[in-house]
Amino acid sequence: MIAALVLVGLLLGVPFAGVAVVRRLAGVLPPREAAGVLVAGAVLMAGVTVAALVALFHVPFLAVLEGVAFAEVVARWPVVVPVSAAAGAVLAVQAGALLVRWWRQRAVVVRAWALVRGQVPVDGEPGGDVLVVADDRPEAFALPGLRGAGGRVVVSTGMLRILDAAGREVLLAHERAHLRGRHRLLSALVDLAGAVHPAVRGLAPVLDFQLERWADEAAAARAGDRRTAAAALARAALAAGARPERGPVMAVGAGPVPRRVAALLGPVPERPRGRAARAGAWGLAAAVSGVALVAPAGAYGLHEYVEYAARALVGR
Repeated sequence: MIAALVLVGLLLGVPFAGVAVVRRLAGVLPPREAAGVLVAGAVLMAGVTVAALVALFHVPFLAVLEGVAFAEVVARWPVVVPVSAAAGAVLAVQAGALLVRWWRQRAVVVRAWALVRGQVPVDGEPGGDVLVVADDRPEAFALPGLRGAGGRVVVSTGMLRILDAAGREVLLAHERAHLRGRHRLLSALVDLAGAVHPAVRGLAPVLDFQLERWADEAAAARAGDRRTAAAALARAALAAGARPERGPVMAVGAGPVPRRVAALLGPVPERPRGRAARAGAWGLAAAVSGVALVAPAGAYGLHEYVEYAARALVGR
């Protein structure tokens, strides 16, 4: 029994390797596909962790269900109860952390909506998606929808003054891309997954960068000129100030601005080309999938082993 518990317990270390593979795969893909890989990888690694913890937690209860008295479980497998208790405690802490993070994310959105309440869209129509706030500070961000209201692009008068007409179009296209791509939801998923396993937290800044790059590319496509888009976004981001912190409100100054500008001044990102590059990408994808299958297989194996061992004891 100890060996089986140790093997399943080792699955808790799998996300450290899995996250490294996910980051490597995201690094060879265009921003949109990279963001999808990062979110899927974060959710999978969180699932691996939960599956391993649930498997460890349920061992004594499964043995009792199979007819083994709890006292005999303790006598025969003394390590089972403390391991189960530890796994249960970790699951409880994770559940609390998930609730706290979700509440904080929602609170930020609620506060942001409270700040813009009463503002009229620039086109004068209730269904307009741009809200202009009278503020000399350069600000621009994508505000996700709340309580039936659709998402909005919030921009300050201070930001509008520092951009020309082309720059404003680029800025609005960037923030609208955040709304269309539901980037707030993608960011929230990775943030919540980070509450389940510490290794997953390392994917959050990588995802933030890819989401900004996704929106940057959408703005460049809208402008039809990558240099114009790079100049406008650089000016807006630098005016707004660097925002290394992450959250449900996507601000134009988020992420490493120099890297974003340098990427826009380069060619349009493409998927890996060439047989070797594609083979490498598929190999990384297969590795991530394999990692994701390890935990369910280990949890199922422990379940079967406990049933077999319990029946052997009851049948004596």
